[in-house]
Amino acid sequence: MKLQDAIVLITGANRGIGFAFAEAALARGARKVYAGVRSPSSIKTPGLVPVKLDVTSDRDVAEAARICSDVTLVVNNAGIAHPGGLLDPKATEAARGQFETNFFGIVRMTQAFAPVLARNGGGAFLNVLSAASWINSGAMTAYAASKAAAWSLTNGLRNELRKQRTQVLGLHVGFVDTEVTRGLDVIKVSPQSVAIAAFAALEAGASEVLADDRARMVKRGLTTEPPIYL
Repeated sequence: MKLQDAIVLITGANRGIGFAFAEAALARGARKVYAGVRSPSSIKTPGLVPVKLDVTSDRDVAEAARICSDVTLVVNNAGIAHPGGLLDPKATEAARGQFETNFFGIVRMTQAFAPVLARNGGGAFLNVLSAASWINSGAMTAYAASKAAAWSLTNGLRNELRKQRTQVLGLHVGFVDTEVTRGLDVIKVSPQSVAIAAFAALEAGASEVLADDRARMVKRGLTTEPPIYL
């Protein structure tokens, strides 16, 4: 689908990749850009329409679907990440929280907005995944597991929504220069480059986009012997 004249809703749009998506959508000629955030007062950028939206809240998601009934593109960007493994029993609650946002957040948004997109001609979902969808080092075990689940979910939804002509694009990327990766001594790409690559793939009709060298390397490594995830 094209961004020109699109009506876009971006979750987690107040910073990082989400804010980069919001700016890029405006730059590409979107007619309206809803910024879905927990605190609407945090949105100061001209051209963005703030919408109260916590993707872990059934009420917020339902109300957003009512307010944003003209949407043609939903960018499921909201996500959280916590470092650490799962051997400590205290990690269970953190794992639940990450799944609640990273996986069930997409479930809620899709259930609420798939009918909206259908009424508006089909449109698209763009789901922000991760190279961690395919590889789990143990450094952020629950986060990677939640992204792997979100990848599988994205693939299933693509097939479910094909009949209503809704494009579903999965975005994989490695380390992005945001608050989440602050302090990590790794090669990072800018949020802006991720948004540009994702929107270019969306407009080309793609189903998957690998936004940086790390994501491409990991994808190639899935079929090596031994595979990269081992």
